Amino acid sequence: MKAAVLHEAGGIPRYEDFPDPVAGDGEVIIEVKAVAVENVDKAIAAGTHYAGEKYLGRFPVIPAFDGIGALPDGTLVGFGDIRLPYGALAEKAVVPKGSYVPIPDDVDPAVATVMASAITAMSMKAAAGFVPGETVLVQGATGVAGRLAVKVARLLGAGRIVATGRDDDQLRQVQAMGADTVINTAVSDEALAQAYLDAKGDGGYDVVVDYLWGRPSEILLRALVPRSFAFGKPTRVVQIGESAGSELALAASSLRTSGVEIYGAAKGLDPQTMEELYQQIVTWTRSGELTFDVEKVPLSDIETAWQRTDLKGRRLVVMP
Repeated sequence: MKAAVLHEAGGIPRYEDFPDPVAGDGEVIIEVKAVAVENVDKAIAAGTHYAGEKYLGRFPVIPAFDGIGALPDGTLVGFGDIRLPYGALAEKAVVPKGSYVPIPDDVDPAVATVMASAITAMSMKAAAGFVPGETVLVQGATGVAGRLAVKVARLLGAGRIVATGRDDDQLRQVQAMGADTVINTAVSDEALAQAYLDAKGDGGYDVVVDYLWGRPSEILLRALVPRSFAFGKPTRVVQIGESAGSELALAASSLRTSGVEIYGAAKGLDPQTMEELYQQIVTWTRSGELTFDVEKVPLSDIETAWQRTDLKGRRLVVMP
């Protein structure tokens, strides 16, 4: 079969022949239809992600670890838990039986690869208990997941949406998607802190969906500390990503007096809740209320596609 083959950590996958996977006991062969290439896939391939040691134990290896494909009977499924070295960026993958879920036949496989990003945005409801009318701040709104979070917040009935990013052109696009106010984080610390204060208005931020962490979130948390004695209004921060840094310095006062509550994105999730969130995303997708920006490329172009930096909010989806 043809596959994107990685020969060393930090290398670029190459379009090559690779031995077909053979299903063992309790396994099934998936005919791959579409695979989203995300930042985490590149970080693992580069050896900079904590999971890299597991996935880069031997070379050559095929990157990416989930996708959309067809079972032998033709059923379209989303699959994961692949058996190394057979990653998803290939014509075929091998997974344990049951390591897949059905995908609606009327949903484009390329779109289905991005639905997981929309589900992370639903953490504003599952983890933070968002209710209609509240103000949502999306930290990192110009990326694929962040743009979806803005759309999801609007669909859930947010009263006001504030969105951050580093590019004015992209922030204008995000505003056209439904953000009421945008903040450029590529400014001085003092200017950014003031921008957070100006944008929160009298009601403050109810929910923060955070794909950034690092410097912008550190400044935000400092800015939310009351400047005089006050009973802090709760601000529920959902930590999802770390594109601006994996760590921050958290002053005690940022929690003690600000009313800030910090949750991980997985809070409140169980199989039933995941199914409910997924079905809501499917419903919005079918109705056209929720749209996904994808850039489809053939597997044969993987070497060039892997190095692209011009996607600007579109998800790279490889079609074997």
